[in-house]
Amino acid sequence: MDVLPTLRRSLVIALALLLTACPRSSRTPAGGDRGGELPTGDPFPKRPSVEAKKDPAADAALAQATQTARATPDKKKAAEAYLSVRKAYPATTAGQDALYQAGVLFFESRDFANARKSFNELLFENPLYARADDAKHKLAVSAMEVGAYRDAYQTLTSLAERASGAERTQLLNEAARAAEGAGLYGQALKLAVDEAGRAQGAQAQADAVAKVEALVEGRAGFTDVASVAEGLSPSNPAWPVITFKLARIYYHLRDWTRLEETLNRFLAEAPNHPFAPQARELLARATRRVEARPRTVGVLLPMTGRYQPIGEAVLRGIQLGLEGSGVELVVKDTQGDVNKTGQSMEQLAFDDGAIAVLGPLLNDDSKRAALLAEELQVPLVTMSRQDGITDLGSFVFRNMLTNAAQAEAIADYAMNVKGYKRFALLYPNIPYGVELADSFWDQVVARGGAVRGAERYSHDQTTFTTEAKKLVGRYYLDDRGDYIEGLRDVQGEKLDAFRRRKALEKVKSGVEPIIDFDAIFMPDDWRRVSLVAPALAVEDIVTNACDPRDLERIRKTTGKRELKTVTLFGANQWSSPKGRSGLPELVERGGKFVTCSVYVDGFFVDSQRPATRRFVQQYREAYRAETGRDPGLLEAIGYDSGRMLRQLMEQKDAPRTRAQMRDALANLKNFDGATGRTSFNEKREAVKELFLLSIDNKGVKEINVEQERQKAASASGGSGT
Repeated sequence: MDVLPTLRRSLVIALALLLTACPRSSRTPAGGDRGGELPTGDPFPKRPSVEAKKDPAADAALAQATQTARATPDKKKAAEAYLSVRKAYPATTAGQDALYQAGVLFFESRDFANARKSFNELLFENPLYARADDAKHKLAVSAMEVGAYRDAYQTLTSLAERASGAERTQLLNEAARAAEGAGLYGQALKLAVDEAGRAQGAQAQADAVAKVEALVEGRAGFTDVASVAEGLSPSNPAWPVITFKLARIYYHLRDWTRLEETLNRFLAEAPNHPFAPQARELLARATRRVEARPRTVGVLLPMTGRYQPIGEAVLRGIQLGLEGSGVELVVKDTQGDVNKTGQSMEQLAFDDGAIAVLGPLLNDDSKRAALLAEELQVPLVTMSRQDGITDLGSFVFRNMLTNAAQAEAIADYAMNVKGYKRFALLYPNIPYGVELADSFWDQVVARGGAVRGAERYSHDQTTFTTEAKKLVGRYYLDDRGDYIEGLRDVQGEKLDAFRRRKALEKVKSGVEPIIDFDAIFMPDDWRRVSLVAPALAVEDIVTNACDPRDLERIRKTTGKRELKTVTLFGANQWSSPKGRSGLPELVERGGKFVTCSVYVDGFFVDSQRPATRRFVQQYREAYRAETGRDPGLLEAIGYDSGRMLRQLMEQKDAPRTRAQMRDALANLKNFDGATGRTSFNEKREAVKELFLLSIDNKGVKEINVEQERQKAASASGGSGT
């Protein structure tokens, strides 16, 4: 099999999925050894760097040192006797013999640092020393003992190449230990597999195979396993371990062809191996991946934990949409955990045969599910707001109100229906506010409009005088020519301190607001909106005069004839529950300051759209007694998502495979749902006409955008603007 190239091509997919079945160890070996290029070749020179000579005096000193060493029970002190000879006669054969003997004594006394130092010095000076191989072996063992595993591995493999029999076996076993210590797990695995092939007797084979298992489970990498597997004979006791591990790698890489080939070969060669039952189950699981049940739908939602309420809301909508259809729902509790989501997605694909999956809601969960949906080729209709979620694959769809869709709807209405061209932005410094403000700004510019001012405030702010003053040019008064001129007039008059102070206050309060915008876009929660609107009125920003009679009343109250009205626009978080009066709490709290405002939402419970009314009625009959409240956006999105699949399943040529379901969803057009007529665009994003809602003193009502568009077109002579 052409294993390695396939694995390299597939590694990117594996990393994207964050699969952790085969993690690499992050342990840094002792002694400073780290991963990198593999050591190669003999680390010592090929010829002596010092020409040692025979010296009678040195020989006599060596003989005396030998007698002293034999009489000294402390081997370290005995080694010092040899080192004194080495120091006195460095360039002699006796000096080299003394250095070797000192190294042996240090080694035997387990002073591996000094043993390593002695053998290194000897072998660098004379690699052709008569007992060089023994010195190298002891040097390698010493290196392992002090944590210098890479040096040990290099030396031991060099020695093993020239050895045979039991000596070679010992050297290879030690080299395997050194490789593992150095983090060279690919080399360690190869040596361990070779050891298993040489092992004699059941116990020796079992011990060798256990080493192989330890390496492939969490240490050796994908390509290490593939490299060892290539050409490995089934007669090797480690073959089943390596082959089954390779099959699991193919499973995680979604290489189904090679997975089935590998498992079939495994079962043919080792049908009675302890791994055989797992191999049969994995093979059956891989086969089931394409066996979708045409009327089984999976659901991924947080049904316990912190996000349980939103999961339950969506599920109520899904169940209502599929009620009486005979569709089997398989609900998996993601618990708001990304790993649990991944496991559940695989179960729905492999074990439950879901032809499509609805959910998840949370951003990270949806990203994980989307990656797996594309890998497993399972249509996924997510309800996440995660930016770019459908870019993760052609099997990923989204049916949810997004910030971009809201910004586009408001900009289209404000500019193409109301005819506004100039805007101001007032938004909270949180992701929701910033993203919506940025999107709206882009939409305005793209349509030829302009943003004349933008002010950002803290998410927990409760007073907005400063922001309102900045919007109308009343904050930085030193930049206002009319204010400077007024100050000069006061300074030119002869006034006492009290009158001067009063005159200055009059100049300051008399500065007219610069309202060079037609509307203010404020993407924030309804509670904050009810606080901001009155602050705008203090700065003479009139937002509640959509009726000419209201405007005239304000003129009489303020004594100002030249008043410019401004429309407040908002997003879906303006939607509020009903208060004690039966009106939305936004209207109760904001009062007259929020009337004439317009905001957008993905669902409106009081809409007169037939499909929306049918859903609301069904929901109230099914759940009002249980929940004590009307449905919201989550219930409506769940309902529509379930009914979309139901509509496709009940048509004459209903999808029988996941690929057919994907194509059917991609071609879904004008689905009449509770959240509006829905179609999926080329990016598999749900496109629908959102609900534009206006506020008056009687509450909130839906705007018939098409009627207003036609009126605007007629008023402008058919220009449509």
